[in-house]
Amino acid sequence: MRGRLAGVLPTLRLRLVVVFALVALTAAVSASGIAYWLNRDAVLTRTQNAALNDFRKSMEDNAGSLPRRYDCRQLWDAAEKMANTSQSYEVLLTGEDARGAPCTAASDQDAFTMEDVPGQLRSAVGKRRPVDTGNSYPYHLYWQRSADGGGSEPFLVGGAKMIGEGPTPSGFMRKSLGPERDDLNSLAWSLGIATGVALLGAMLLAQAAASTVLRPVRRLGDAARRLGEGKLDTRLKVSGTDELAELSRTFNRTAESLENRVADLSAREESSRRFVADMSHELRTPMTAISAVTEVLEEEQENLDPMIAPAVQIVVSETRRLNDLVENLMEVTRFDAGTANLVLDHVDVADQVTACIDARAWLDAVELDADRGLMVRLDPRRLDVILANLIGNALKHGGSPVRISVRTEESPSGAGELVIEVADRGPGIPEEKLPHVFDRFFKASASRPRSEGSGLGLSIAQENAHIHGGSISARNDPSPEGGAVFTLRLPRGSAGPAPGEGEADEEAEAAAAREEDDRRARGRAEGEDGKGDRGGRRDGR
Repeated sequence: MRGRLAGVLPTLRLRLVVVFALVALTAAVSASGIAYWLNRDAVLTRTQNAALNDFRKSMEDNAGSLPRRYDCRQLWDAAEKMANTSQSYEVLLTGEDARGAPCTAASDQDAFTMEDVPGQLRSAVGKRRPVDTGNSYPYHLYWQRSADGGGSEPFLVGGAKMIGEGPTPSGFMRKSLGPERDDLNSLAWSLGIATGVALLGAMLLAQAAASTVLRPVRRLGDAARRLGEGKLDTRLKVSGTDELAELSRTFNRTAESLENRVADLSAREESSRRFVADMSHELRTPMTAISAVTEVLEEEQENLDPMIAPAVQIVVSETRRLNDLVENLMEVTRFDAGTANLVLDHVDVADQVTACIDARAWLDAVELDADRGLMVRLDPRRLDVILANLIGNALKHGGSPVRISVRTEESPSGAGELVIEVADRGPGIPEEKLPHVFDRFFKASASRPRSEGSGLGLSIAQENAHIHGGSISARNDPSPEGGAVFTLRLPRGSAGPAPGEGEADEEAEAAAAREEDDRRARGRAEGEDGKGDRGGRRDGR
């Protein structure tokens, strides 16, 4: 029921108006009904009592003065005299004349006859009751309200029998209640109009009440929306001491607590980023020296003692792994600091993929399905990073051959996009781990040796896709061949200069961009104070 009402009355304002209207309508109808029935009973009772009392007195004065043995003419005269009163009713007298013949006399023979007197009333009037302590008279006055044959004109019909010796006449009266009916109808219309006015007033009052109640609720909703958009300094102006004012105060306290919490978390996150950036930059200098030493050791590995050659090989491989980790951390730092830039150029995608595979000696392990001449404007260096991570991951965990397909598709927005799929023939990725493959430092198998990677490759590939305005998704191939499939989608229509209108030396531009990225990341992560701290540590060492 609540769901149906919410569907019919979707807004709180409408519900308030409907509730107010129903309450007002119920109260007005109840009050009008009670007032109508009370007035109706009072009007009919007053008219009825006045007519019956007048009829009783008139019957005593006229029918009671008839001789013991009367004729029909005298009965007619008595009926006409009884009807000639201020109560305006018709009279009908019935009895036996001096000869014992029945006689019926009416004040208006065409308007009121014995057929108009209900049979039940005639029986009650003519019935003699025993006189005792509880009943002082054998006959009584009876009355009944009824309508005429058409049912449109209400009447009051009363009757009584004269008390006396011998056969006494019985009298009946009929009074029209039309004027009272008209008065009651006018009263009913007046009460109906009053009910309508009350209902309209209740609806206007409901509108005013709804506005009073919903205005702070609307302000609270707007404030909550701004708070959800990240404007944590949003506050509500509080006035009053009612429940809505207390709700506004609670919202302000919550917003203040949330702002403080977010500020604390932002400070901690900035501190963590500064630490990673600081650590990465500090490691570059010793890593350069260590890499140089390991290159010398690797070149002289054949001349070394066979007992120490394996140890030298482990040092060389771990040094390379550590160097890759430092470079990946530097790249992650640039993404987090927001200093990663694009150096766009028009490139042939097939040539770019081929160059990436050839540079890493993967030609024998990769199957490429790409048409030459597909030109896309993007950052070649970052595309190379994406492809290297996706293909290397497929070769490492899925095995060869790795299939790469390049095509173009229409995006939901109507613009064209570049689609590159990298598929392997391995066992695939467990379904419960698919949503986490692009998380930093995530590894599908916790038991993998540390030398197999840091878990940052796919995360960096995803960030490079995002900075292009694209994305990377992962799924498992449902075909019998199976395997994991990574799909890279990049927009084709990027703004920038046409081929041949860019800088003369692309390699110099890319190197300058990387150097600028590093400089900005250091500046954001360290700040002026951070630089002084590192200088102090150098002096200390």
